[in-house]
Amino acid sequence: MSDYHPQTVFLERLSGLNTGERAQLKRSAGQALGEAREASFFYRLLPNGVPEYKEGIYFLVATLYPMAENTNEGDFGVSLRRARDEKNHKGLDRRVQALLDADESQLPFRLRQAVHFLHSRPERVKVNWQKLLEDLLWWDASNRPVQRRWARNYFAD
Repeated sequence: MSDYHPQTVFLERLSGLNTGERAQLKRSAGQALGEAREASFFYRLLPNGVPEYKEGIYFLVATLYPMAENTNEGDFGVSLRRARDEKNHKGLDRRVQALLDADESQLPFRLRQAVHFLHSRPERVKVNWQKLLEDLLWWDASNRPVQRRWARNYFAD
């Protein structure tokens, strides 16, 4: 059995990018892979073994990656919870609900908003990019396990 994990290879490649390369990807944040100018650069980062129908998820993560620092803790629901406070909770609760309800066509826009919000906080809330990529690969699962876990981690007291 092989220990090759395309997700890990991909994130290692993203972490090795220089400032200019990160900016190049960031310019495509929120766009679909088919309409982005940076597609050729993205394909140099994409490891072997990624199914074509999942390339859009990898592209989404690649374009958002330069917007927030990495952590190995929690999932995206936990990150959003860390950014929640007495002043922003009503608006953030609405944004999180819209993100949880997003289908694959709405996901790039909603997720870009959320990552930008996390990075704009004074404490610069970090994102577990490994977990986010894994979760997004399961976003369209019929029983919605990712959305339920994020909701539990964000809304539960």
